[in-house]
Amino acid sequence: MSKFKKSSNTSQEIPTAALPDIIFMLLFFFMVTTVLRETSIMVEQKLPKSTQLSKLERKSLVSYIYIGKPKQVDVYGEQPKIQVNDVFIEPSDIVRFVNQEKDKLSEVERDQITMSMKVDIDAKMGIVSDVQQELREANARKVLYSSLKRLD
Repeated sequence: MSKFKKSSNTSQEIPTAALPDIIFMLLFFFMVTTVLRETSIMVEQKLPKSTQLSKLERKSLVSYIYIGKPKQVDVYGEQPKIQVNDVFIEPSDIVRFVNQEKDKLSEVERDQITMSMKVDIDAKMGIVSDVQQELREANARKVLYSSLKRLD
């Protein structure tokens, strides 16, 4: 005779009382940790491809400058425009933009700011060199040129 009896009609149910709490905790976690795009890009962005790329260490110290032909050609024209945050600016406004971005950072991090230029592949070099010159005047010496990785 066996020492243990097998029960024939026992049904074990999974307790579901805490399930809504778990679902809401997961929902809240993903809502808090998700980062949405801060700016809407209003210029065409067909980035050039490169073979040697390096990743950024701290993205919080990076400010983006977009250069390219506007997506709304009928409103803004065919000429390449400079976009920072959600507005178009002229090259003469770059110094003010850099100073505003530096003011957002702490005193220690101000010299570590990196200006990332996302330039459309069809943009002319004239506007890019104007932006470079204004970045020199604003004492923003760390300039990053964004590109895509070339797949060979």
